[in-house]
Amino acid sequence: MKILLIETATEVCSVAIATEEGIMAERRAVAPNAHSSKLSPFIGELLEECGMKPSALTAVCVSSGPGSYTGLRIGVSTAKGLCYALGIPLLSVPTLEGMAAQWFTEHPGYQGLVCPMIDARRMECYTAFYSRTEEVRETRADIITEGIYDEYLDRGEVTFIGDGASKCFPLLSVHPQARLDEAFTISARGLLPVALRKLAAGQTEDVAYFEPFYLKDFVAKKSVVRGLR
Repeated sequence: MKILLIETATEVCSVAIATEEGIMAERRAVAPNAHSSKLSPFIGELLEECGMKPSALTAVCVSSGPGSYTGLRIGVSTAKGLCYALGIPLLSVPTLEGMAAQWFTEHPGYQGLVCPMIDARRMECYTAFYSRTEEVRETRADIITEGIYDEYLDRGEVTFIGDGASKCFPLLSVHPQARLDEAFTISARGLLPVALRKLAAGQTEDVAYFEPFYLKDFVAKKSVVRGLR
């Protein structure tokens, strides 16, 4: 079993090839327009590094959002194209769930909650809460204010991760149970635990109709080029 993992929901472009035993190889870049310029080359490099042809892939798993509109479109379109061409299953993992799964894998002794946070501009973030075994609160777009998560923090330790966490932690750190992991970096490897469970359970997506979970509608900015309306 060989799964291609694609994470493009944030400014990080991360790709990995994995088996049920773990990650075989991975690539990662953080740069403007990294998804459009790096994703396809990364996939080619990983296949070459692993000595594989695309036909050797068992499935493709993509981070499904919420997150960057453009990043999600590029990641999902690439995943769908590969699955259609190769006739293999498409898997999807909610971005925040993948972040939490990655963090719990990296911290096996931790027993508190994890709150992944993706920056949605200003003081708004996409957030959810996870324990090691379940989703404690579903994904929402929250405007972060002091005391907003006290109902979870009052129960015990909560670790906040992601680019939104670093921005908002001054408001969250007022509570003594709040923790920040500034070292955490989102990665395609976080998709693997959920992808394996979904593949075993036959929880695949319809390649023709699957769409990313944007959570909020995309709003195009007005053109500032003179002469255009």
